Amino acid sequence: MWAAALDLGPIRAGRALLLDCCALRWLSLSPFPCSHKIGTGVKMKVTAVLVATLTGVAAFAPSAKPGARTALSMGPPTEGAPAVEMSGEGSRKYRRTVYTHDNWVQHRSSDRFGKNLKTLFSSGIYKNIGNEIFATCAIATFVWSWNLLTGGYQDFSGVMHDPILTGITQVGLPLTPFTILSPSLGLLLVFRTNASYGRWDEARKFWGLNINHTRDLNRMATAWYGNQSDFDGTEFMGSQSPLKQAVNTAERQYLLGQVSLMTWAFVRSMKRHLSPVDEDEEAFKEEIKSRLTPEQAQNIIDAAHRPNRALYDLSVAIENLPMHFVRKNEINKNLSIFEDTLGGSERLLTSPVPLFYSRHTARFLSSWLLLLPFALWEPFANSWNHIDMLFSTAFTSIMLFGIEELATQLEEPFTILPMQGFCDKIGANCDEIVSWAGEGLEDEAVVAANMKEMAPSR
Repeated sequence: MWAAALDLGPIRAGRALLLDCCALRWLSLSPFPCSHKIGTGVKMKVTAVLVATLTGVAAFAPSAKPGARTALSMGPPTEGAPAVEMSGEGSRKYRRTVYTHDNWVQHRSSDRFGKNLKTLFSSGIYKNIGNEIFATCAIATFVWSWNLLTGGYQDFSGVMHDPILTGITQVGLPLTPFTILSPSLGLLLVFRTNASYGRWDEARKFWGLNINHTRDLNRMATAWYGNQSDFDGTEFMGSQSPLKQAVNTAERQYLLGQVSLMTWAFVRSMKRHLSPVDEDEEAFKEEIKSRLTPEQAQNIIDAAHRPNRALYDLSVAIENLPMHFVRKNEINKNLSIFEDTLGGSERLLTSPVPLFYSRHTARFLSSWLLLLPFALWEPFANSWNHIDMLFSTAFTSIMLFGIEELATQLEEPFTILPMQGFCDKIGANCDEIVSWAGEGLEDEAVVAANMKEMAPSR
């Protein structure tokens, strides 16, 4: 898989004693001061989940090995990469890049044109259209050879020779139809490329919404935990709950850890849902089983629609938080956005650009380029034996077929988006946010002093 490399053995071994102590301490705690009571059996289960959650936090820490590739910076195929990864479907994983400031500096460097020209013959895009370029060049070579044999040729010394095949006419077409059709072909290619880029851009925005609202969800859950009162100190709708309950830190760590964990489980399930089975299935199961309890992991793996199951588990984790239902409703608004991003992504995956449009564009372009050599014989009469028509045909084919290939590669965006990197980033961010629980809330005197300082003078 193309995820960040993980090295959990030393981390887990180093935390073993600490985790055992946490579990023992948890078993000795009194019942939680929440509206619901937790029995001994459930408490044992919660302890196991807490240990698994704490242990799995390090799963998002990338390896520190120098030069190691991560899901956020794939780069081009290495020299030792298999041949199947140099072009075609195998090369798509190398297009999952996320830019940093250094990448942007290199991207706009003054020598970028020279660097791009150096990779002209190693480009995966041009390798994918090798058969089409070969076909047009073969036709151009046939037209060139046939017309030399039937119309005469000039040797290297400039002497003209009579045709070898007599009584046979040369082949050719007028250039005018190609000139007339060129604007229409250009418009078709532009619309095709714009539609495909729009699909890629929409998919990227869906994952951007996932990143933003997973942070928002965990921020609200962490800041509002255990607080059932409004910000001005009044109670919601006559609630009988105290304005501020004593917080059990072990319970808070577990419940918020579940919110963070199920948030990650949703985006990771969504990534698997949008990825090829042979690429991500085994890695998905391994990651889910390493982070969740066996029961939680199996429920997601066995679900017919895994993201929906993970989203349900996230809803349950939010419902278990001790806070007023109005605040829970605000948090749950993020889940509706997740449903929208999931549904929108499924729409992009299952609904391509209308096939009749793509097919007509491909037929138009193929016919135009395959017949073009017949019209280039006369325009290049001033070159030696019309040989420039061969180079012009090859260059035109590479550029125009390349544009259509770009549109085709962009049309399905998910296998060229760094979704694994997004999932790792979301998991790390959520774990960090819930680790802030309680900061700035314990010392009420400090909070009161700050509020008084910020309040306008009366």
